[in-house]
Amino acid sequence: MSDVISVVLPDGSTRELPSGATTGDLAASIGPRLAADAVIGVVDGVEVDLNVALTSGATVEIVTAASDRGLHTIRHSTAHVLAQAICDLYPGTQLAIGPPIEHGFYYDVELPEGRTLTEDDLERIEARMREIVAADQAFVRHELDATEAARFFADDVFKQEIIERVRSGSSSGDDTGEVGGGDTISYYSNGDGFRDMCTGPHVPSTGRLEHFKLQSVAGAYWRGDVTRPMLQRIYGTAWSSRKELAGHLQMLIEAEKRDHRRLAQELDLVSWPDELGPGLAVWHPKGALVRKLMEDYSRDRHEHGGYEFVFSPHIAKSVLWETSGHLDFYADGMYPPMELDGATYYPKPMNCPFHVMVYRSQQRSYRELPLRLFELGAVYRYELSGAIHGLLRSRGFTQDDSHIFCTREDIASELASLLDFVLSVLRAFGFEDFQAKLSTKPDQKAVGDDELWDQATEGLRGALAAHGLDYVVDEGGGAFYGPKIDVDVRDAIGRSWQLSTIQLDFNLPDRFGLEYVAADGSRKQPVMIHRALFGSVERFFGVLLEHFAGAFPAWLAPEQVRVLPVAEAHVDYAVALTAQLRSQGFRVGLPETNEPLGKRVRRGKVEKVPYVLVVGDDDVANNTVGVNARGTQDPERDVTVADFITRLADDIAERR
Repeated sequence: MSDVISVVLPDGSTRELPSGATTGDLAASIGPRLAADAVIGVVDGVEVDLNVALTSGATVEIVTAASDRGLHTIRHSTAHVLAQAICDLYPGTQLAIGPPIEHGFYYDVELPEGRTLTEDDLERIEARMREIVAADQAFVRHELDATEAARFFADDVFKQEIIERVRSGSSSGDDTGEVGGGDTISYYSNGDGFRDMCTGPHVPSTGRLEHFKLQSVAGAYWRGDVTRPMLQRIYGTAWSSRKELAGHLQMLIEAEKRDHRRLAQELDLVSWPDELGPGLAVWHPKGALVRKLMEDYSRDRHEHGGYEFVFSPHIAKSVLWETSGHLDFYADGMYPPMELDGATYYPKPMNCPFHVMVYRSQQRSYRELPLRLFELGAVYRYELSGAIHGLLRSRGFTQDDSHIFCTREDIASELASLLDFVLSVLRAFGFEDFQAKLSTKPDQKAVGDDELWDQATEGLRGALAAHGLDYVVDEGGGAFYGPKIDVDVRDAIGRSWQLSTIQLDFNLPDRFGLEYVAADGSRKQPVMIHRALFGSVERFFGVLLEHFAGAFPAWLAPEQVRVLPVAEAHVDYAVALTAQLRSQGFRVGLPETNEPLGKRVRRGKVEKVPYVLVVGDDDVANNTVGVNARGTQDPERDVTVADFITRLADDIAERR
């Protein structure tokens, strides 16, 4: 055996190392800083622990803590420390699963004797975790065959179920990394006998996990099944540095201030009465006005963008959902059926089958395509009560749904046009920072021929490239019926929201037998494109509310201007000014003068009115106003009414 091996680095260069060298040794040979930052390696595309020995010819990448992969590993490893701390503090705890998630991690556990954790317990658990981190315990990987693993984890009921799923071949990604490959089960040990089933990899030792914070505790059904045991889920966040952790925690504080549910109540926009049931909201006049402005803008853009408006009912017979396939793959997300007049009806979870009915109502020619149908259609989805989150996750909501029917030849140009439409509308609402994800053909069985998939996928790539949009590729992450683009926006405090989707569908045209007459007289099947721009009106409203922290731009603000007379002597002038502004289409408030002026001005600021106008003696004499613009400290004096009207009109027209 040679005493030297040669490995290939990501840039194509090679590096020689002593035989038996590990990924950690490779990092150290490159430099001490890389060795200090390294958390795992990737060998021939497979993530491995840093202590894994390398073989000659392997392609090796070193993953550092601050990278996405590195943070994923840190969060996964911290979840194990959380599990260890809980088991130390509450002997007899049953561990379920503990995956990394965006910005953090969680662990689902079942505590002994029915004990329930509260927020007050998190400090104690976190203190124990810090002791484990300070001990710098090494993570050590072990492997067993499934039979040995079943004996080894005999007292762990949830791990037993995972092992059985491995044995039966039904294990999948929902086991969150806690399975092995084939009939092999892997687990990691650290400290004084703690072990947890996991495929890894992990950071070398617990000492690498200093920057974390436990956040909350909630209930979660085992495997998300309401018929299975209710577990306790502890959430935390973990980062690669103290600075990143502090920045994230500060962002969470700011996010709490912007919580749309609190702002909706404070600004009298929306409420969720208990009498309605979970996930169902009523819109108050101010909130409804903002919603109307959003919808009016959307309707106007669609009307001038080549779309045809359609409307559809809120329920339909089961045969529609059987044909569309929703009763096969989406039944759990649908409300229960209603038996009426000898037929079974379901509230609609989607608008698409109704738009298919519009297309199919008559023979179509290639000359009619692309046919773009648009609807603001209410839908109803039975979300689990634990998943409901104000307007961001509702049971009843309105989708700004478009369905485009086109020929194969039109795919590329139509996708480019659709993405341009989506981005221009999002920009009108104040979003400029976009990130897209392209999801491609899944590995499992998919409908549609390979040529169509390739054509559609390249059309999506071309649209993204034409707009210079940053995007990531989720290889194999597409639905079985077509590839798609998801567009995320980044809000004012840096959070990412998935809003718009452009999804090709090769399935529904086939299920419903859609056709058009081609130029040569033959009958061909159209391609269908789903396009949700807001996603849902309610969710988009909630995102906007948090993005602007309730301070809607003037064009969307339910009250654009508030006029405040200094005293009774100025009321007539204030009334005339209010009438003048309203006559030009502005939304103006004129509250009673039964409070001190300072209090009225402060209320206008708290209620986030874009412009508060104060009028006194000089204003009456000179036809001027004092302007208190939202977000400014010092009011402007002696602004002519004409100048203010021009300023406000420009503000609204330019959607500043």
